[in-house]
Amino acid sequence: MIIQSLAFYLFAGITVAAAVMVISARNPVHSVLFLILAFFNSAGLFVLLGAEFLAMILVVVYVGAVAVLFMFVVMMLDIGVAELREGFLQYLPLGGIVGLILLLELGFVVAGFVISPEVSERFSAPAPADIPNTEAIGQLLYTKYVYFFQAAGMILLVAMIGAIVLTHRSREGVKKQRIGQQVDRRPEETLEIKKVQTGSGI
Repeated sequence: MIIQSLAFYLFAGITVAAAVMVISARNPVHSVLFLILAFFNSAGLFVLLGAEFLAMILVVVYVGAVAVLFMFVVMMLDIGVAELREGFLQYLPLGGIVGLILLLELGFVVAGFVISPEVSERFSAPAPADIPNTEAIGQLLYTKYVYFFQAAGMILLVAMIGAIVLTHRSREGVKKQRIGQQVDRRPEETLEIKKVQTGSGI
């Protein structure tokens, strides 16, 4: 029990420290590396909770795909850190207000669990011990939390459509391939035959 407690505090402390470094690191590449560290330690916390499937998904999907994608995007875009910090003070009051609201909401949640512990029974759904971890998660997702699961899917679908629309919007100075025009063109519009005399160049 003592080893589990020490492991929990170790993983939790490293996760919080890595999360703070994600938003405070000056180099975007370092921020992504700290994000990967936070993912790994979060997976360790899931293992301590007995959710090995969630830990594996966190490592495979987020570390193996999302974080690597972030790394490629950051390295390809060559983000200027100085340019990003120019408007920092301009948005500081708004960011402070949003952060304060989130802090108050977390405070209300913690206070609710402390004042009335029976509230936690509404959010907990203990799974039977005789079924695998993956099956227990599936039963919870597709029975009790099916509407939240579908809502999350719809939000991701809207975000994907928005990203596609923003990518394919018409912008000046950007050339796009028009397959229809390429297929419909005639040879006389694209080819020019010149007769070159023997011994002379074009």
